[in-house]
Amino acid sequence: MSATSDPLPRLKLDTARLIERIVARGLEGQPLEAQFSAFAGDLVAGGFPMKRANLSMRTLHPQYGALTYVWQPDREGIDYAPQHRSEESRQAFEQSPVRHMLEEGLATRRWHLEGGEPTGFPLLDRLRAEGMTEYAGCVVRFNPAMQGNSALEGVFLSCATDAPGGFPDDAISSVLAALPHMALAVKSRLTYDVASIVTQTYLGADAGRRVLNGEIERGMTQTLNAVLWFCDLRGFTQLADTMERNALIALLDRYLETMAQPVHDHQGQILKYMGDGFLATFDLTGGDAAAVCARVLDAATDLRHRFSEFNSRRRQASDPVLDFGLALHVGDVFYGNIGTDTRLDFTVVGPAVNEASRIEELCRPLGRDILISGTFKERLGPDGPTLASVGTHTLRGVRTAQDLFTLQPA
Repeated sequence: MSATSDPLPRLKLDTARLIERIVARGLEGQPLEAQFSAFAGDLVAGGFPMKRANLSMRTLHPQYGALTYVWQPDREGIDYAPQHRSEESRQAFEQSPVRHMLEEGLATRRWHLEGGEPTGFPLLDRLRAEGMTEYAGCVVRFNPAMQGNSALEGVFLSCATDAPGGFPDDAISSVLAALPHMALAVKSRLTYDVASIVTQTYLGADAGRRVLNGEIERGMTQTLNAVLWFCDLRGFTQLADTMERNALIALLDRYLETMAQPVHDHQGQILKYMGDGFLATFDLTGGDAAAVCARVLDAATDLRHRFSEFNSRRRQASDPVLDFGLALHVGDVFYGNIGTDTRLDFTVVGPAVNEASRIEELCRPLGRDILISGTFKERLGPDGPTLASVGTHTLRGVRTAQDLFTLQPA
């Protein structure tokens, strides 16, 4: 960073002690916000005149492109602001100091804010209006050869002060000496967080945690008693032959989101997407089975309501609409790693899964959006919601016929 012309009081941070504490927190694997909060606290305790600090980095997340943590001394804890993958976030980045530094290939940069001239950056103009006298930024790359799209390319740290004349040069030098250690500690935790996000996004919350905790050996399974939620869309295949590809994918995503939200809201886990549908589970092991089954029926009622509202809006816009079919069943399944030595799937298998799939196949011929097995009804108990019988039916490939029920009409 360039030297300032104003005479400033000399300040000497204990850099060795600062680094020691950074490394200790990194080895403990503390969450990023805890590491950053402690780091900022150490700087201020050492006399560094900081009134605002920012830590930002890219990440791999289906909703967020970057993570931002902001520290201020008059606030309790860290402000966490994940940056959505949106046009608004992209525009904010385009007008940010960090973009300027990345384009210019700058590792460090200081902006003195005591003058009245515009900075060209909305953030810096706002900080000046708040009384800040200097803003300093530093980009620490994990690998200088990595440019652009990597979620683990580096971190951006910045700080601002309201001290007359800005930051003391020797204090800035001490902070810069510690930043690579801070970046390494951040990278260690960020790598774990990214792995956790990716596994939970693609496998489900519980399955993702299990895989990340070491349940990765083929054949490592457990018997799980669960509600099986098997659903898909009606009419999607016909639309697929007539719609443009991007429009079709956007349509599928919106409908799957409508089907998935009730499962998430009622504590279920989506294990596998299969074309235009998915398989989800609600764990019954060690819990009140009747209460869980009642919660699943609440989710099914919510699904029916959401679908009706969503389709109503689409009809008003003269857009094509789809229907859904849902099967609810209960049974013991094997839950864990199934596959080959080099390609595993963390999922559920067993006769109950096949039965749920066969029940769902009957939704269309029986003219029902929701079909519920007799086994589910038994676990619901006598005090549960009243279900309407739709008769006894033979399931394809299943020897024993199954009594089937449905929710009362809305």
